[in-house]
Amino acid sequence: MQAQDPAQIAHLLAELRQEHRDLDVAIQQMSNSIGCDELQITRMKKRKLLLKDAIARLESKLIPDLDA
Repeated sequence: MQAQDPAQIAHLLAELRQEHRDLDVAIQQMSNSIGCDELQITRMKKRKLLLKDAIARLESKLIPDLDA
């Protein structure tokens, strides 16, 4: 689903940012625990990077195109 409406994009951005923050907290907690699953942490970090890229793409859609 391609969100084109700025309100839809903003809503999706909010959801992605929340997931990104949640992953950050989960990664931090897992890293501090004894016997943590390094593979799971790596997967979570990869997901976090994918979210960051998706957030950047959506943010760029909110910036109006200016003809020079």
